[in-house]
Amino acid sequence: MGLRFIFMLTRNDMTVEDAEQHLKTALAAGVHHIGFKDVGLPFERLKELNAAIQAGGATSYLEVVSLDRESEVASARAAVEIGVDILLGGTNVDAVLPVLAGSGIQYFPFPGRIEGHPSVLTGNIDEVVESAVKLAARDGVHGLDLLAYRSTENVTGLMAAVCAAVDKPVIMAGSIGSRARIEIVRRSGAAGFTIGTAALDGDYPADSPELETQLQSIQRDVAGVNNHLSPHAPNNLDQAFASFTETWSPRVAGQVNNMMIKLAKFEGEFVWHHHETEDEMFLVHKGRLLIKFRDRDEVINAGEFIIVPHGVEHCPVALDGTCEVMLLEPATTVNTGNADDPRRVTELSRV
Repeated sequence: MGLRFIFMLTRNDMTVEDAEQHLKTALAAGVHHIGFKDVGLPFERLKELNAAIQAGGATSYLEVVSLDRESEVASARAAVEIGVDILLGGTNVDAVLPVLAGSGIQYFPFPGRIEGHPSVLTGNIDEVVESAVKLAARDGVHGLDLLAYRSTENVTGLMAAVCAAVDKPVIMAGSIGSRARIEIVRRSGAAGFTIGTAALDGDYPADSPELETQLQSIQRDVAGVNNHLSPHAPNNLDQAFASFTETWSPRVAGQVNNMMIKLAKFEGEFVWHHHETEDEMFLVHKGRLLIKFRDRDEVINAGEFIIVPHGVEHCPVALDGTCEVMLLEPATTVNTGNADDPRRVTELSRV
């Protein structure tokens, strides 16, 4: 799945007044994980905000700001009534777990000692790790919300130590405002991270401070960090076929999983053969192709395709001169199959 980006509709640990408008921008930008705090807006607006997040196809997150037991329990009850997908933060786990029981809400509390507002993570790395291990061992705790960049410790070491110590997902929160920090988070082994203020204030490195551009830049950087950017550009079949003249000598044009996309020019008649384990698809780009089977002949015109199952004997014949064919078949497929023929090609060129 890769590193998860959670956009928080928050500033200074409070849900922003114009959260609904920012939500529309985020959903239009294709953000799939969106959160807010339990303070800043009236309860009914938070409930409506959550419903809009989920209606937009995104996962909703509520992060608890309150740290005293009574307020945190109230926040957990609010999370249940609001119907969020994931509850982040809080430290009073014993009091919160009974409230969440049976609700289906995933729970990611804060490890370590949290103080102040905005929240700060105190204690050394060993103390935070010890807290994280204890929390992760609890039934009903699905992961951890680590305020890594709100710590005075070595942040990189802290994140790596916590992720290595627990077998549940860890989300990093607080002051992650650049691709460099996102890359550090990924290397730590984290499952995700939150960004709120940096995007809302236009501080994330991007071509514009506008929120839409900020979110696009963050998502592009996350895709790059996750190695989820495509290196492929469109391929033009006319140009690809024009790049070679040899017949019955397939060229590799691309690969989809273990399936090769091959281009070949056929002229005249090939050899009768079959493939022991590989199915083949023949799609005619130009010309006409005759496929001889033992029980019948099939003519495939330009724009048509035919599938030849493995084990089925067949003999391709190009009609009306040269026929341009795109083949989709496993990488292990040899053009002559089981036949011994001088036109066998085992080392394929690329186009």
